[in-house]
Amino acid sequence: MFTSPRAPQAADPQTSQLLAALPAEEYAALRPYLELVELPNGAPIYAPGETPRHVYFPLTGSGSVVVSMASGDMVEAGTIGREGLIGLAAFLGTDAGPLTTIAQVPGTFAQLPVAVFRDAAPGSHLHTLLLRFTQAFYVLAAQSAGCNRLHPIEGRCARWLLLTHDRAAGDSFRLTHEYLGYMLGVRRPSVTLAARILQREGLITYHRGDITILDRPGLEAAACECYAIIAAEYARLLGAP
Repeated sequence: MFTSPRAPQAADPQTSQLLAALPAEEYAALRPYLELVELPNGAPIYAPGETPRHVYFPLTGSGSVVVSMASGDMVEAGTIGREGLIGLAAFLGTDAGPLTTIAQVPGTFAQLPVAVFRDAAPGSHLHTLLLRFTQAFYVLAAQSAGCNRLHPIEGRCARWLLLTHDRAAGDSFRLTHEYLGYMLGVRRPSVTLAARILQREGLITYHRGDITILDRPGLEAAACECYAIIAAEYARLLGAP
């Protein structure tokens, strides 16, 4: 688990759509245990086999669940932002798994001790919301697996940028070619080519690891069908992002 500096106290835990949706008494019971932390890009949150001590509600950052191979290759299985929870293993009652979770977009996260989370979750409104989030995340992971196998890199890149934009605090976020390649399971030259195509079409700017979304409708048109499927499922189950 990554240990990070505390975040500025101006950050509001109810930026999390899960925490914002809780009844006042449920949120009030959790609030004293929520600690705001800043996680940089690539910071490890959970390592394979690690028993989590905290769950995380992303506020202005987002996390990635990543599959790592013995060769060192990686590919993203799913992304989690302010609509969800990092730490579904704790919700499902298990302690560890073979996957890696890292901070994808740097920002503020609200961490909650697992013991407090497990005491609060059963029978709560949070439990109901997390069941719905788990289903949405399952669809995201499954659709992403098919997408990474079957669709061209340009459409996949647009899909990934849209999902990240949905979860980001604004139109700009930091992301290197190397990291985007990891997320899509391709080599850096392929990412560079895809980004150049999207930039040439006026959909994004990409300079020294800083991405800005310029034309959201155009990026949606450039994305493969998977973005619309994933977004519709999140809207159906959670109303967001």
